[in-house]
Amino acid sequence: MSQPAAGKQPSYFISKGVGETVQAGEAFAQLLKPGDVVLLEGEMGTGKTHFVKGVARYFGIPEEEVQSPTFSLVHEYPGRCVLYHLDCYRMQRPEEALEIGLEEYLYGSGITLIEWPEKIAPYLPPVCWSVEIRHLKGERREILIHQKS
Repeated sequence: MSQPAAGKQPSYFISKGVGETVQAGEAFAQLLKPGDVVLLEGEMGTGKTHFVKGVARYFGIPEEEVQSPTFSLVHEYPGRCVLYHLDCYRMQRPEEALEIGLEEYLYGSGITLIEWPEKIAPYLPPVCWSVEIRHLKGERREILIHQKS
């Protein structure tokens, strides 16, 4: 798996399974720095949390510790850089994100990864990373990574 390119040029991968999705996350993590926000976009079951496991692995966080935060809304993973993993799927209105301290996650010193970011679109920073994961046939996934500004 090649490493994603820095900058606004999109990086494109085809993952043939969960392992390659995790590897794509790990390769992408090399571009991240404290304060970055990553929007994880894709349907349910496309592998967003597996991608986060790869990012976590790069920062020294055991991937088995990474779980989908669907019911808790946010998980915090301390490592070489703290990762905040938010899942906004269950939010009914964007203001709910403010109630869990969204500003701290978006403008803090960690890296924030957000599943279902469209649910809190009014509060997202103007510059962030976008990771779009689409289900292809079988276990295959299309992963498109680029910076939004």
